[in-house]
Amino acid sequence: MPDAGFEELTGARVALRRFRAADLEAFAAYRSAPSAARFQSWDAPFPRRDAEELIRQMMASDPDTPGNWFQFAIVLRSTGELIGDCAARPDADDPRQAEIGYTIAVGHQGRGHATDAVRELLAYLFDQRGKHRVTASCDARNAASARVLERLGLRREGHLRESTWAKGEWTDDLLYALLAREWQHSGQGAATEIGPPIQ
Repeated sequence: MPDAGFEELTGARVALRRFRAADLEAFAAYRSAPSAARFQSWDAPFPRRDAEELIRQMMASDPDTPGNWFQFAIVLRSTGELIGDCAARPDADDPRQAEIGYTIAVGHQGRGHATDAVRELLAYLFDQRGKHRVTASCDARNAASARVLERLGLRREGHLRESTWAKGEWTDDLLYALLAREWQHSGQGAATEIGPPIQ
């Protein structure tokens, strides 16, 4: 069942919240950086009309809707600055399982923000939404993304050779997963709580 009451998840350094119309410029800008788009499904520059449409869709959607991706805005708690987004898509046939993804603005990479944001997202999916299994995949060349997933305890379950045609070439995909009981035993969910929205 969709989480119609969702507003924000608050962690120690970053928060995950709904996108707002005011996020447009920052969202389009960080997605337009060639290095941010390199291992993603979109090309740089990211068209403004696509940014507007995605934000419009997210403002009208709710997280945890089976079969639909929901993008969460990642903001710094100290300033409210938008620094990236992460997403989750519950499986349409079995919503106890979900897939995740994430992007961090180039200027904020390498500071642990992706790890913090994905930790919050995992806590939300397992602790608040009762998921049984969460999966993620990344381009095998994206070592930084793989480190984030492994740091959070996701297990590499596969390496698919030349499984995706992306940006003019065949690419390898790494497949990761984490079960609810593994998450519970890791003790990582304690830092995340559903809190009042940042103004």
